[in-house]
Amino acid sequence: MGSADSKLNFRKAVIQLTTKTQPVEATDDAFWDQFWADTATSVQDVFALVPAAEIRAVREESPSNLATLCYKAVEKLVQGAEGGCHSEKEKQTVLNCSRLLTRVLPYIFEDPDWRGFFWSTVPGAGRRGQGEEDDENARPLAESLLLAIADLLFCPDFTVQSHRRSTVDSAEDVHSLDSCEYIWEAGVGFAHSPQPNYIHDMNRMELLKLLLTCFSEAMYLPPAPESGSTNPWVQFFCSTENRHALPLFTSLLNTVCAYDPVGYGIPYNHLLFSDYREPLVEEAAQVLIVTLDHDSATSASPTVDGTTTGTAMDDADPPGPENLFVNYLSRIHREEDFQFILKGIARLLSNPLLQTYLPNSTKKIQFHQELLVLFWKLCDFNKKFLFFVLKSSDVLDILVPILYFLNDARADQSRVGLMHIGVFILLLLSGERNFGVRLNKPYSVRVPMDIPVFTGTHADLLIVVFHKIITSGHQRLQPLFDCLLTIVVNVSPYLKSLSMVTANKLLHLLEAFSTTWFLFSAAQNHHLVFFLLEVFNNIIQYQFDGNSNLVYAIIRKRSVFHQLANLPTDPPAIHKALQRRRRTPEPLSRTGSQEGASMEGSRPAAPAEPGTLKTSLVATPGIDKLTEKSQVSEDGTLRSLEPEPQQSSADGSPAKGEPSQAWREQRRLSNTSASGQWSPTSEWVLSWKSKLPLQTIMRLLQVLVPQVEKICIDKGLTDESEILRFLQHGTLVGLLPVPHPILIRKYQANSGTAMWFRTYMWGVIYLRWAPGAGLGSGGPPALGPTICGRVNIKTVNQGGLVC
Repeated sequence: MGSADSKLNFRKAVIQLTTKTQPVEATDDAFWDQFWADTATSVQDVFALVPAAEIRAVREESPSNLATLCYKAVEKLVQGAEGGCHSEKEKQTVLNCSRLLTRVLPYIFEDPDWRGFFWSTVPGAGRRGQGEEDDENARPLAESLLLAIADLLFCPDFTVQSHRRSTVDSAEDVHSLDSCEYIWEAGVGFAHSPQPNYIHDMNRMELLKLLLTCFSEAMYLPPAPESGSTNPWVQFFCSTENRHALPLFTSLLNTVCAYDPVGYGIPYNHLLFSDYREPLVEEAAQVLIVTLDHDSATSASPTVDGTTTGTAMDDADPPGPENLFVNYLSRIHREEDFQFILKGIARLLSNPLLQTYLPNSTKKIQFHQELLVLFWKLCDFNKKFLFFVLKSSDVLDILVPILYFLNDARADQSRVGLMHIGVFILLLLSGERNFGVRLNKPYSVRVPMDIPVFTGTHADLLIVVFHKIITSGHQRLQPLFDCLLTIVVNVSPYLKSLSMVTANKLLHLLEAFSTTWFLFSAAQNHHLVFFLLEVFNNIIQYQFDGNSNLVYAIIRKRSVFHQLANLPTDPPAIHKALQRRRRTPEPLSRTGSQEGASMEGSRPAAPAEPGTLKTSLVATPGIDKLTEKSQVSEDGTLRSLEPEPQQSSADGSPAKGEPSQAWREQRRLSNTSASGQWSPTSEWVLSWKSKLPLQTIMRLLQVLVPQVEKICIDKGLTDESEILRFLQHGTLVGLLPVPHPILIRKYQANSGTAMWFRTYMWGVIYLRWAPGAGLGSGGPPALGPTICGRVNIKTVNQGGLVC
């Protein structure tokens, strides 16, 4: 039958379904087979031939027909999985049913009355090891569907290479088949790399699309404040009921990490040959991050002791989470597996940064946000992987792309989620001493970025990019300022030598944040000054030798520190400062930051194009909820600091753990008008001004400023290089206060960030499937027409953001 005839027959069947007012019997195979038996429709055809309005019409006017269509389509998938899809007709039927369900499912999920439909039982579908006829143990339709998809993903000659010696051999029995021998790609736990097969990859993609659509029901549910809202589709698919859980997890992970978009390095290779692997890799990454959606704050993530060798998964661990994908991820422990994963993710994250002399000669991948979520999950669930990442300079291969993405996205409101995930990863890494140590490696790979040119280390790159985000990012990034400066605080005790460009950037931030109008304009703004002072104190006390550039910058800007020490606290001065704020619309000025020329080949960060879709995200927790304070002991170990009930933290804010008391204190020290607008008081300013950690810096200025001034007068110096040379050979041993303990603010898992990751992840996936940005060939959205509840879609227009 020709393609045109197939489409015509399929369309006729759809019209019949929408116009029939009477229920069609499930036994009427002649009618139902029109949808899948005699047609060869592509996924694009299905989306075009089954309009959204008609699916909704059937749902409202002939609900039993829609229910039967779903039952019959799932039944065909189950039969295909049971029989092994040996004939071409069986394979085509499975693909047609898969595409049809991918199209229909979102319209079932969007209607609250249909939400339980797939979890209703089907008579005759028994659970494993139980009687088929026992309706008490009948299997819900969702479970039958998920198990069929899992079986089909390891179906010889359909989605995996057959192991038959010849065509004479009998077909493999799908029931006795060990799917661990059919893992899709070499890597973790599997050494054999199967021959690439275009047809198998395309069939896998169809099934993964359907699987992702099943999981997407989470997008249509109202957001649940409690983290215990487990996705039942994911929960079942990642349970012991799925006998393919381990090989599928391994197949998805290896497919992502083994992918090389550059190919053989031939320029313009991607223009000559279509890369059918990339859309499969994208879908594999998306399925992985959705199945790994697990709140580690509410259940202990298993640690790895690494005592077992010879297997990819460490069997010596406690059972861990019921989600097997999370369990398997947490138990990977072999160094060669860690190396494979890290190299793969770093290679893919670095891909958009690749520069060649021939424009557009290398393929650029688009799924870096999914990769960042996957990297986060790896570090969060497998601490041994995190320590491996930080053990060598390979962590910098992750850092540089993240900084590139942060810098590139800073002016684009549609990419605020990307900014958050990048900062969260760096916050997690910064809690480990090794990260700060690794930052001292010289930065020599010149990735074109819209930042000032500098000569220095990866620490310089990090601080210069952060400065750019703070001073020239959009307004919605302000909640991230605490996180950015916390990262700098965490690494500061280990930074051996900052460049002059970086030193000036840090002092410029202090100058901007310590203006009276900024300090008095919001209840939390003074925390930023505390963070910066902590950075300076850490470097002066622990890395004075080698940081003459920063010492010189502090001396040059000494008036800023004196102004802080003499901060006015009387009501008229506070009122005057706030009046000044009304005349100054921008919170931060780039004036005086000594921008200098940007890197050659870079382009300025640009706002989103008008009409760009963006997703709204739930708010992220404050820095006090995101982190917990730890003190570095003399032997380098970390000791958690439990705040005293009445204690104030180092940044002058009430200690966490006493939210009601903190709120009462805040209310007492400031005025809140009837409209709810906050206003500062003298008592409030005094409450934190007295805690400003200025002693070390003031002592440094007291000792060094007279010496520098004397040298300048005696030698008539105007050249700063001579002053820097003097400072390089100077010492403050015995002159400074006793060094303070190093405080590290480590990321701690919490339900707030788990919820944020969930909304961010589904927002990313939805937008990747949206019209014009569809996976693979830019096809129509497979995840439904609208998103409700968890993820709201907005459009970026010239006039701002509108729903």
